[in-house]
Amino acid sequence: MQNPVIAASGTYGVGREYSELVDVKKLGAVCAKTITLKAQSGNRPPRLWETPSGMLNSIGLQNDGVDAFIERDLPFLESLGVPIIISIAGNTIDEYEKLAKMVGALDGVDAIELNISCPNVKAGGAVFGSDAGMAAEVTSKTRLATSKPLIVKLTPNVGDIADVALACDRAGADAISLINTILGMAVDIETGRPRLGAVVGGLSGPAIRPIAVRMVYQVAQAVDVPVIGMGGISCPADALEFIIAGAGAVSVGTANFVDPKAPLKVVEGIDEYLEARRIDSVNRLVGAIRLDNG
Repeated sequence: MQNPVIAASGTYGVGREYSELVDVKKLGAVCAKTITLKAQSGNRPPRLWETPSGMLNSIGLQNDGVDAFIERDLPFLESLGVPIIISIAGNTIDEYEKLAKMVGALDGVDAIELNISCPNVKAGGAVFGSDAGMAAEVTSKTRLATSKPLIVKLTPNVGDIADVALACDRAGADAISLINTILGMAVDIETGRPRLGAVVGGLSGPAIRPIAVRMVYQVAQAVDVPVIGMGGISCPADALEFIIAGAGAVSVGTANFVDPKAPLKVVEGIDEYLEARRIDSVNRLVGAIRLDNG
């Protein structure tokens, strides 16, 4: 990666729409929307609801399946000229293994994100990510299925996220990414009905950033592998918070819906911060948090 900024899975599609508006090749990497073994139609609408400083979503991993992705989307991703991370999810460990083997065999794929954290699917991912033992099992089995770098994406909806991260680290993860969305819901007081068709969805955006920074800090203290931080990043200062707390890279998600240029602004802002302080590499900031009173 030429810089530490990634376009996050689920908010960037495969980059088609954004490539018409911004120079995607200036990013550190693009993480494509999560794919599954077979096509999924997703959750019933409404699927989005704006909240103060964020949004709720219950998309439900809608996608056309891995075969369609390989045929139609991967060639376009390869044309972007940046490292490509493919996010995969399954309802069983066997599905994760099959996907990792298929995707890992593709030359255009630089890394695989193991999504065990999506809160919008009733079976599968969220269950694996909520238990350290199950998270370790799916990580180890997937690790055996591919030689590509494996990034495990964690859910914040757990008791101790550092325990889950450490289990994934020991099971063979090459990196840990966090956080995915936080479970939430909204109600229409006029009708008494939930705002989302699935009732509960994932909260993202600036509202969750302090929680995400805290969890990134805890995980970075616990694991030996790199950490990718995400959760409410919309400007360079947000990204730098995560980096100083321990993230070696950051992902920009919900902000893409507000400003398609947000990830590039984060890249430029980090460069300006480093230049102003005469710091020769962003790596010098990773985990550079000061806990003294001076």
